[in-house]
Amino acid sequence: MEHRDVIVIGGGAAGLFCALAAGRRGRRVLVLEHNARPGMKILISGGGRCNFTNLRATPENYLSACPDFCRSALARFSPQDFLDLVERHRIAWHEKRDGQLFCDGSSRQILELLVDECARERVEIRCGARVDEVSKPDKFRLRTASGELTCDALVIATGGLSFPRLGASGFGYGIARQFGLRVTQTRPGLVPLVFGGEDREIFGPLGGLSLHVRARLGHTAFADDMLVTHRGLSGPAVLQISNYWRDGEAVEFDLLPGGQSAPVPGRGGAAAQLAEVWPKRFADAWCAQHAPPGPVAQWTARQRADVARLLRHWPVTFAGTEGYAKAEVTVGGVD
Repeated sequence: MEHRDVIVIGGGAAGLFCALAAGRRGRRVLVLEHNARPGMKILISGGGRCNFTNLRATPENYLSACPDFCRSALARFSPQDFLDLVERHRIAWHEKRDGQLFCDGSSRQILELLVDECARERVEIRCGARVDEVSKPDKFRLRTASGELTCDALVIATGGLSFPRLGASGFGYGIARQFGLRVTQTRPGLVPLVFGGEDREIFGPLGGLSLHVRARLGHTAFADDMLVTHRGLSGPAVLQISNYWRDGEAVEFDLLPGGQSAPVPGRGGAAAQLAEVWPKRFADAWCAQHAPPGPVAQWTARQRADVARLLRHWPVTFAGTEGYAKAEVTVGGVD
């Protein structure tokens, strides 16, 4: 029966990084990955260029019922520390926006970095390895399709429920419960939101259009791009606010976050004016639903005020989310 100091179940970003850190401490480490190769989510991240860190990451950017949980990790290993590792591997990168760092080339470079660092620390990565059962009579014992393994320390790095097509499952949550750890309610995060019936009929045909907005839910707001899809809304602003959204809540959108003037008299119709800052088809559809007909000069003062308010506080009540299939993360999990 094979024995290791440490076995890591899950060969994604977290599992590989944990394995190389343990290897640096002189541990004999084995990574078990059930896919045919490690780092599948790394390869698709950032549109294939891997948004590998954010220079402005702080504890305030993390959602947790225990807000201080991430402070120790961020203090001990900062975004700059990972950037230093990227540069040691001579990976070209660029800052896209607000501290977001991406590879100039491919996400594969980040995966190769992690695999190479693991190899340097003599970490073994074994792919196509399915773990069927975990127990702990004395040491941890793992039953796999190819035999039994034991280890002194076991790390579960199998991730959440997002991207089931890449093999995501509730395996880790099951092991946590088996060993008496509490699992909080989970839900899709960083996920597109789905329109209700009427909004879908009006805006669904505009799929592919985007505009800059500020999405707000309670005291939380994100100013970024919003993407109209055939089923609802996506894009960075919507994905971020989705982490806070609950069934039945309306998200408010400021559709003119740059402070542009609302439609004013003397410059024709509302759609023509808004088409100067929005895609024309979105301006036409939105105004057909929310603006009075005719030139703005013919509106009453009350109508102008109502439209101006709605442009800054457009409420959209969503029917749901696109689910774990389209979610980038899972909110909740092991307490």
